[in-house]
Amino acid sequence: LVEEEGLTARWKRHRINSDALLAGLEELGLNPLPPAGYRLPMLNCVTVPAHIPEAEIRTALLSRYRIEIGGGLGPLKGQVWRIGLMGESSTEANVLTLLNALESLFLEGGWLSTPGAALQAAARVYGQVSR
Repeated sequence: LVEEEGLTARWKRHRINSDALLAGLEELGLNPLPPAGYRLPMLNCVTVPAHIPEAEIRTALLSRYRIEIGGGLGPLKGQVWRIGLMGESSTEANVLTLLNALESLFLEGGWLSTPGAALQAAARVYGQVSR
């Protein structure tokens, strides 16, 4: 699959999906943990504000939407989410599905007042890309 797609195209796909995901997550108040020069587009790490029950949201994502994301490890336990966009799972559909699910959960929890903001941020990234 890698040879078929080509390494340059594969790296570009991962970067675009990561950029779109992070744009949407930032609209939800979830900021990237590593500085821009130290990020991997295949594994996105974002801080979770203290008022959001991070483990409960991860559980709801899995049970209601069949989406699994990782929590923090070691000293970052309970403070970050690790979201993989690796290989064939790095797709625009997966990014938008996760952002839509998070928006729904954040609306239910009262942590989001503007529905669609995360999806619109991701759509802006996708709209700027020549495919």
